[in-house]
Amino acid sequence: ELNRAAAVAMRDGVQAGLALVDAILARGELADYQPAHAARADLCRRLGRHADARSAYGRALELTRQGPARRFLERRLADLPPS
Repeated sequence: ELNRAAAVAMRDGVQAGLALVDAILARGELADYQPAHAARADLCRRLGRHADARSAYGRALELTRQGPARRFLERRLADLPPS
């Protein structure tokens, strides 16, 4: 379902994909799944919703233990414009 949301974002636009990711997270099924929060962060970033992106990147980082993934998320977070 998360993969479908990413595909919808590419096909129908970022906002459409974000709506699907938000619906998935609202159900709580993937609340502790790092890729869901990383996907949400990226979609919010692409929409210019930097505060939401910052929050989602933070949650993704809380759930990430692998060094390379952490560094990638930290770079994305650091690249956001100041709030």
